[in-house]
Order: sequence, then structure tokens, then C-alpha cells
Amino acid sequence: MARRSTPDLLTIASAVYARLRADVLAGTLAPGQKLRIEGLCRRYAAGNSPVREALNRLSSEGLIERREQRGFYVVDTSAEDLAELVRTRCWLESIALRESMARATEPWHERLVLALHRMSRTPRSTSPDAYEENPEWEAVHRSFHRTLISQCASARLVRYCEDLADQAYRYRQLSMQRAYLTRDVKGEHEALVRAVLDGDADGAVELLVRHYRRTAELVGDADAFAQDAAPLATPAR
Repeated sequence: MARRSTPDLLTIASAVYARLRADVLAGTLAPGQKLRIEGLCRRYAAGNSPVREALNRLSSEGLIERREQRGFYVVDTSAEDLAELVRTRCWLESIALRESMARATEPWHERLVLALHRMSRTPRSTSPDAYEENPEWEAVHRSFHRTLISQCASARLVRYCEDLADQAYRYRQLSMQRAYLTRDVKGEHEALVRAVLDGDADGAVELLVRHYRRTAELVGDADAFAQDAAPLATPAR
């Protein structure tokens, strides 16, 4: 049997990493779940080395936890972690949104309106009767939020916000069954775009922060979250 070349092994490792990461974020691999190497090798049709490399990469990203003498586990969820995540996301995206609005251009406004239009025309659920994740909606939703802060002129800041959005997606999946029928997400996004187009930076930031906090409230106990979360300071310009 021919030995695989290094590029082939790197391609396999990258594919395993991408699939494992997607399964963790989507909750297919549940928070706190032990990840056995043999089972992952079967699941992703890969050898031991690519699987271990993927686990180590995800461990460095904070999605997988390596416990001494016990193996790998999906990082657990908690009210404290969610509170920290939402606070940090609100802080960073508030700055990115203010900077984007300060540098606003007509092409950026047009891209934002187009992103909203695409999202509004894409069904959030693949089922009309209950929530079933629609990957197409998730893609246009992520594109909308990326577009919202893309004018801030800091690739690093946008990248940090993207990493936090991945973490938030994992928590958001926990709330979807409750949120789907009780929350007007379309209206929240439309109000946010109106504030941006009107040049109302304070109003836009307030709506964005409220949007993210609402998700946190639906994931867990809103009162407990309010006690855990420190007040958000409005970033000064």
C-alpha cells in the first residue's frame, strides 16, 4: 500500500478539523461529551493522526478540552461562560459598528441592505411547522452580521468578532426551539439596519446589544444572566 504524502495528510486533517468543528458548533457533539479517538476515526473515516491534529487545533480554539489522563471532551456550556461571551461580543461589535458607521459609504449601505434582503427572503426553518435548521439561512445571517461591521477598517477586529460569533452560534442552537416561535428576528434585523441608515450610532449599538442579550435570555434564566453579567459600558468615540 502506498504511503500517503504529506499534502494528502494535511488535506485529510483539514477536512476532519472542519467537520469536527462544525459538529461541535451545531451541538451534534454535545457540550461535555467525551470524544473517543476510535469513534471519531470511524465517524470521519480518517486515521488517528488527522483526528488528533483536529482535536489539538480545536483545543487551542477553546472548543475542545483536553483533560489530563482522561482524554478529549467537548467544552461544556454554562451561564457564566455565556455571560462572558455575550459581554465580550457586545463590547467588540459595538466598537466595530461605531467605526463602520463613522466610515459609512453608499456601497456599504447597499451591501447591508442587500444582505438584509437576502436574509428576509430565506426561510429560517426548513419546516413550516417547527424549527429545523436551514443552513442557507445560517449562511446569509452570518453574512449580514459580517457586513454590518465590515466597514470598520480593522481585519483583526472583524476576525475576533467572527470567532465570537462561532461560539455564540453553539449557544444559539440551544435556544432555537423556544426562540423560533416567540422572537421577531426579522424585525430586530430590520430595526438595526434602519438605525444604521439613519446614522443613529447610539441607537444601532443599543439594538445590536439588545439583539445579542435576547439570545442569551432565551438560552437560560434571564434573571440569573442579569446578575452574572456586568453592565455594558458604551464605547466612547
